[in-house]
Amino acid sequence: MSHNTIDYRKTVGVYYNANIVVVGGGPSGVAAAIAAARQGKKVLLLEQSGTLGGASVLAMVAELMNFDDGKNFISGGIGREIFKRLGLEDHRNRGWHNIRYEQLKRVYDDMVQEAGVQVLFYCRVVDAVCDNDCLQSVIVSGPNDMFAINGDFFIDCTGSGSLAYFAGANYEYGDENGNTMSATICSLWGGIDFSKKENDIKHYQKAYEDGVFSQYDSVLPGIKKNYPEIGVGGGNVGHCFGVDDRNIESLTDAMFHGRKILAEYEHYYRNYVAGCENAVLIKSANFIGIRESKRIICEYMLNADDFFSTKSFPDEIGRYSYPIDIHPMTPDKAGMAGFSKSVSMHHQDGETYSIPYRCLIPRGIDNLLVAGRCIGADRPMQASTRVIPCCYITGQAAGSAAAVCVEDHTSAHNADYKKIKKYIDSL
Repeated sequence: MSHNTIDYRKTVGVYYNANIVVVGGGPSGVAAAIAAARQGKKVLLLEQSGTLGGASVLAMVAELMNFDDGKNFISGGIGREIFKRLGLEDHRNRGWHNIRYEQLKRVYDDMVQEAGVQVLFYCRVVDAVCDNDCLQSVIVSGPNDMFAINGDFFIDCTGSGSLAYFAGANYEYGDENGNTMSATICSLWGGIDFSKKENDIKHYQKAYEDGVFSQYDSVLPGIKKNYPEIGVGGGNVGHCFGVDDRNIESLTDAMFHGRKILAEYEHYYRNYVAGCENAVLIKSANFIGIRESKRIICEYMLNADDFFSTKSFPDEIGRYSYPIDIHPMTPDKAGMAGFSKSVSMHHQDGETYSIPYRCLIPRGIDNLLVAGRCIGADRPMQASTRVIPCCYITGQAAGSAAAVCVEDHTSAHNADYKKIKKYIDSL
């Protein structure tokens, strides 16, 4: 996207000061803010929308992935607390859990307020002010004006790595050619008889041959029974290919395309899938579900070799287990085969990988940590660590570490790991 430049300058007021500023109110941001606040720190949590929850609610992602490894509960601490408050059942079978969106919002609301976190909705961070290797302020666009927020320490939980990028951190993006896996506009559906519903993909090939679909996309996670008692489910159907979440034109095109293909799926479900004869597309998400974005260059880059390693890093902040879930890159049989190959990389029951504190520390910035989808990882590992129960793990670790750094007046690089681990274990 080519552009000219103008010289734009503006003096803004400093409206808030905090020990720790967390940017992004998704699962990692919620966990980070709560962890830091429970250590007695003044925490400010900034969210661009009017609700906490991130992709779970804004992009209407219908499920929470596994909290366990088939034998052990591994998303402990704040993750376990959220799990219990949602009333989920711990079967230790790597089960996925369907989301009731309003319930999840209220759980997050209650937990951040109980911890004493100050939340500011409708705040979008648009820049950062740094002095040498230290981040001093974030510049925020609010409903009425732009302003600055000062902090002693900052945590990027934006998913897209925006704050780290504004602060000057380097990043990797996509594959060797900069291409990313597909995104999805999730949706809400009614009129489903889940007691009779067939497998979502069962008649896909026939429908494609009949001309129902404008693109070939046989990877269909489907409609999940979030509210089966009233025939309502969350839909993870259809992919938008070639989306670059750094580019507003690419995102705009994807939103148009995603809504168009949802109409095709409505026709498919009503005419091909038993139990869905009365299916109605109630709503599509206002935010596209981005699976792949910036991977911030950190002190350690978690990599595919670590996925099957049995070692524990000396600075381990948690363990997780989820496949290398790289969704199709192209709308053809080769793209579908690529997805099948990637998800075949998974653990056996009881197997996990270790996550080090160092993959939360962006290189070259003293008082910034990252958590959630943008942590230091290569492409295959981001495809595993990006899911919500792992975001709780990296989020609570970042919040605990930030609290330690503020207390000890030290940089993220020199933080006392034993103290960080103690704080994590206390959650």
